[in-house]
Amino acid sequence: MRILLTLAGISLFLGLAGCKTSTIENRRVEKSAAYAQLTPDLRALVDQGLLKIGMSIDAVYIAWGTPSEVLESEDQTGRKTIWRYYGTWMQETRYWAYREVNRGSPDLALERYLISDYNPRDYVRSEIEFSGGKVVAWRTLPRPAY
Repeated sequence: MRILLTLAGISLFLGLAGCKTSTIENRRVEKSAAYAQLTPDLRALVDQGLLKIGMSIDAVYIAWGTPSEVLESEDQTGRKTIWRYYGTWMQETRYWAYREVNRGSPDLALERYLISDYNPRDYVRSEIEFSGGKVVAWRTLPRPAY
């Protein structure tokens, strides 16, 4: 019973603190005018969180949310914008450590043991390139192997 009350208290606190998750549904409401202008085919893709060449920046925002990083560039063909989305993975680091142990004699011995630490690491999960406000290319990238 005490656990349920604690969980209810945490849930209430997060609700009152304004902690909300950005979802496709929330972003669809936020950009309702842009969503209404999409064709039925594009709306279906956006609702599934999918992208397609030619999509507008608003459609991508509704489908995938706020990018982690926005890059601007220009070349002979014109101005380009690249949205990057980051992912996080836990990188394992192993190392040997030593501790003193008493094996029944007055002398202490050193015992070796393996320790694993895990540290969060960011990586570029996906990139979307826009030109003229439309998607001209996009790609997803794999999580690093280690």
